[in-house]
Amino acid sequence: MIRRAVSDDAPAIAALFRRSFGTLRFLPSLHTKEEDLVFFGAAVEEQEVWVWDEDGRILGFAALGDTMLNHLYVDASEQARGIGAALLAHAKVRRDQGFRLWTFQQNANARRFYENRGFHAVEMTDGSRNEEHEPDVLYEWIPD
Repeated sequence: MIRRAVSDDAPAIAALFRRSFGTLRFLPSLHTKEEDLVFFGAAVEEQEVWVWDEDGRILGFAALGDTMLNHLYVDASEQARGIGAALLAHAKVRRDQGFRLWTFQQNANARRFYENRGFHAVEMTDGSRNEEHEPDVLYEWIPD
């Protein structure tokens, strides 16, 4: 079930993010668990954060800004079940005029996922503007 995140969800969201981000072996680990908790606690308060809740367990989440999908993560053990696709479809409903998102150029699975769902690359960077300093790509979705 997709539902709006509440403050009490922040620890589960931060932990899910940490597990998922950790699977991207090419990225450095820059933040502590405590920093992740503070960051995602603020995100829940300041952004539109939606979670996939299954029997009280958060298995995925999407964080929406006004014109950006800031985060979309699914627990690594739960991928390929349609959770990410459902969260992305929900984001498209919530931002029906279109939106953008960033992912890393090396993240082939994410790039394929977004491209298969109507996103188009609009900018490639050398990574100098992100904190990981890894080349990234800006994607855009505009409804038909």
